Amino acid sequence: MGSSCFFSFFEMMMRSPEGRDVFREFLRSEYSEENLMFWMACEELKKESNPSAINEKARIIYEDYVSILSPKEVSLDSRVREGINQSLAEPSSTMYEEAQLQIYTLMHRDSFPRFLNSSVYRDLLNSKRASVPNVL
Repeated sequence: MGSSCFFSFFEMMMRSPEGRDVFREFLRSEYSEENLMFWMACEELKKESNPSAINEKARIIYEDYVSILSPKEVSLDSRVREGINQSLAEPSSTMYEEAQLQIYTLMHRDSFPRFLNSSVYRDLLNSKRASVPNVL
């Protein structure tokens, strides 16, 4: 199984609400659920076009996942964090894109291989054997 196949399977899972739910259950068991929650919040922000809603959602994402005071703080490098801090003056729907990619990559490289070896994933596969899987 090449890495491109591995990556596309991760992508498909992340696009599927059911796939994300199962992955989230696994991440919760590893105490890293905030990574997926941050990624999903960024996806919602990117769909937003109303400026006041963008401001509000951008602030909530910052307080929930970027602020060093947050218990759900995600692991971002200092350069990306600095960029976000500067963007806060004039928030945009895409201000978290680089941070989102960093967390996506972290989940793909770090959490996903463990997920594939987990009982959560095996249980899902077993439950899917009877029906044709639409994603997994």
